[in-house]
Amino acid sequence: MSGTVMVSRDKMATSIYRESTWARRDGTEPLLRGATSGISVNNDSDDITFDSSSIGSAGGARDSGFLHTRRRQRNSSSSSCESVDNKVTANGHLLSSRYESLDYEECENTLFLEEEKQKGYKFVAWRQANRWFVMLVVGVLTAMVACFIDIFIQLIASFKYKNIKHFMDRCVDEGCLLYPYLMWLAFNVVPVALAAILVTFGEPCAAGSGIPQIKCYLNGVKVPYVVRFKTLVVKAVGVILSVCGGLPVGKEGPMIHSGAIVAAGVSQGRSTTFRQDCKLFSYFRTDHEKRDFVSAGAAAGVAAAFGAPVGGVLFSLEEGASFWNQSLVWAIFFCSMISTFTLNVVLSMTETGQTGELSNPGLINFGKFENIVYQFWEIPVFLLMGAAGGLTGALFNHINYKLTIFRMRKLHRKWMQIVEAMLVSATTCTVGFLMIYGIEDCHTVGTDPIQYPLQVFCPDGDYSAIASMVFQTPEASVKSLFHDPYGSYSVRGLSVFCLLYFLLACWTYGLQVPSGLFIPMLLIGAGWGRLVGMLMFYIFPDKGVDLGKYALIGAAAQLGGVVRMTISLTVILMEACGNVTFGLPIMLVLMVTKWVGDFFNEGIYDMHIVLQRATMRRGTHVFWVVFINDGESVEASLPKIFRLFRALGLRHVVVLNGRHQVIGIVTRKDLARYRVSHHGGGMGLEELHITDR
Repeated sequence: MSGTVMVSRDKMATSIYRESTWARRDGTEPLLRGATSGISVNNDSDDITFDSSSIGSAGGARDSGFLHTRRRQRNSSSSSCESVDNKVTANGHLLSSRYESLDYEECENTLFLEEEKQKGYKFVAWRQANRWFVMLVVGVLTAMVACFIDIFIQLIASFKYKNIKHFMDRCVDEGCLLYPYLMWLAFNVVPVALAAILVTFGEPCAAGSGIPQIKCYLNGVKVPYVVRFKTLVVKAVGVILSVCGGLPVGKEGPMIHSGAIVAAGVSQGRSTTFRQDCKLFSYFRTDHEKRDFVSAGAAAGVAAAFGAPVGGVLFSLEEGASFWNQSLVWAIFFCSMISTFTLNVVLSMTETGQTGELSNPGLINFGKFENIVYQFWEIPVFLLMGAAGGLTGALFNHINYKLTIFRMRKLHRKWMQIVEAMLVSATTCTVGFLMIYGIEDCHTVGTDPIQYPLQVFCPDGDYSAIASMVFQTPEASVKSLFHDPYGSYSVRGLSVFCLLYFLLACWTYGLQVPSGLFIPMLLIGAGWGRLVGMLMFYIFPDKGVDLGKYALIGAAAQLGGVVRMTISLTVILMEACGNVTFGLPIMLVLMVTKWVGDFFNEGIYDMHIVLQRATMRRGTHVFWVVFINDGESVEASLPKIFRLFRALGLRHVVVLNGRHQVIGIVTRKDLARYRVSHHGGGMGLEELHITDR
């Protein structure tokens, strides 16, 4: 019997989630086990069945029958969560009821329509002008936040490394290396402890890069406190302390979250944190208007971090918003361009003291790859590097996923989270000191533009290359790997550094401190990419192999293997390195990286969305939903219903039979408990448990 799905709006808490039980490729394994509150699964036909007698009936969807069902679902969900095995709970098979959906559709009624009719052309023009003004202010303020973070990191890092170098050089001859080690340890542990305290007791939402939360917000999930001013303060101060504390983190990722917060605050003309209302931009105080400005703020954050305004727009489109319109593109590009220009002016003036010179388009500067060229025979090598990046990225995500689950199960107390952050900082410092002490990798001073070269046990006139990797900020190390000449690093030293930094970065991401993932992945990839370049130089000594070229490909492959970005990352790297001709190899590498990585698991941000019990729905396989009432059945495909929910911003759908009679109602959270997922070439349907946590 054919059926019709009628849509309706009703405010109800919702979210869509993921993670699962896998089906065998031959189809012999049941897709789901058990049933839940009027919902069952036909294992033979892959059907989800909703019993409308337990979901609601005609005329009673809003009355006691429906409310009783919701109450029963909530009670049964909480009791079932208590009986769920701890392994399942910690593995992310939970859907939090704390998250709600944003209202992207305006409620039209008689009063609303009459008010709209009274607004003339002047109001429309004034609102449009204010929209562009808000974009301008967002771009400027996002750049100022980036400048604040960068300037303080440079000041604190310079003070730190200058003093440690002084004691290190003196104690090498006097045999008191314990003192500079303890000084280095204090310089690392104290800032990281402060950052962890700020996040743990101040605003836990400021932990990490914030990209998973912003992705959820832009896809219609209301994440509590994600765009508050308090979160911005903790994020900005915390990332300064984290980077200066020597953790393998970057400041670029948190800039995306910071830009989104700036956009949310400016566009609403009020502050929830300070409980102040400036009475400005009241016509922008809707969820869909705020969403558009948050998209612009995220793009401005990318533009400020990498000096890539076009990449910022594409990042917001590819990784952020599911709701996009053509008129929004130009406004977001304008915001991104203003952000890049403002940061360039301020940082150039700060470094050179001249107002007319613009030499700092972004927080990270890869340097110019002016004479970089590639040959056809190198493309297969690049593709193999892309596959390697997919494998190492999938390995990184898997290890980090298991570590995060361990944290959720064992390190849930606040003091434990602070102690863990301090332990990681102390371990990072100890590993760096041992590498400097134990690996002899001496080179002549002048071949590496390091600001504070350490001689350690090298002869006079030489410096330790491995010390140059750990004795500066990660951004400076990436630039060194891109542009240092052949012979600047030994194979042994670079191999040990890449392996240890990989493990430390994997341990660090997920701590209760603000941290970015872009720079650590670029640094690891540039390291093993340079090793590949050294191998190619050894095999083909007459080909004029450029090591920086392979370092760039390795950096792109490693970062792409972890975050699974393609279009936006290609443009970001092209804009950051200032070379358009190398766009094709980067694009091919990122495509291969994503294909290989997706075979094993999801991107790191999607994984952490799962672990935070917030979600975005991305199912496309046609599983059929069957509604049953007194022997009658109505069928609709699961993807179609989700498109109705997401594209129209709906709260529930009302189910009609062939005679156009209401036979039931289904909310988004009812369907949110089931997710189609792909893993290792297989496909399965997953069931999630709803929790109030």
